[in-house]
Amino acid sequence: MANVNIKFNNKDYILSCDDGQEESLKTLTKFLNKKYDELKNKLGNIGENKLLLITTIQLVDDYFDLKKRVSVQKNKTDELAKKFKELKKLAIIYKDNKDKEISNLNNELDKFKKAIQESNDLYETMLDKTTESLEKIILNTESISKIQ
Repeated sequence: MANVNIKFNNKDYILSCDDGQEESLKTLTKFLNKKYDELKNKLGNIGENKLLLITTIQLVDDYFDLKKRVSVQKNKTDELAKKFKELKKLAIIYKDNKDKEISNLNNELDKFKKAIQESNDLYETMLDKTTESLEKIILNTESISKIQ
C-alpha cells in the first residue's frame, strides 16, 4: 500500500491506495475538490458536511445518468449487432441463391452450346450430303448429255 498526500477543501490528508494508483487517487481528489468548490461558490458556506453530501449526491446523480446512457447505448449496440447478424444471414442466403442461379444458368448455357454444336454438326452433315447429291446429279446430267 502506498500513502498519498492530498489536499481537499484547503486541508491536507494522507490517504492509502494500492501501489501504482497514486496518480489516479490524486486526479480523483482534484476532481472532487473542484466539484466541491463549485458548489461552495454557488451555494455559499452552508457547512462542510452539507456541501459534501450535496457534492456526493451530484456525483452519484452524474454516475447514474452516465450508467443509464451507457446502458441505452449498449442496448442500441446490441440491437444493431442483432440486425447486422440478420443482414449477414440474409446476404449469405442471397449469395447462395445467386450461386445456385448462376450454376443453373451455366448448365443451361452448356446445354445450349451443346445443342448449337449438334445443330452445326447436323447442318454440316446435311450440307455435305446435299453437296454430294448435287455433284451426283451434275455428273449424271453430264453423262446423259454426252450420251445424247
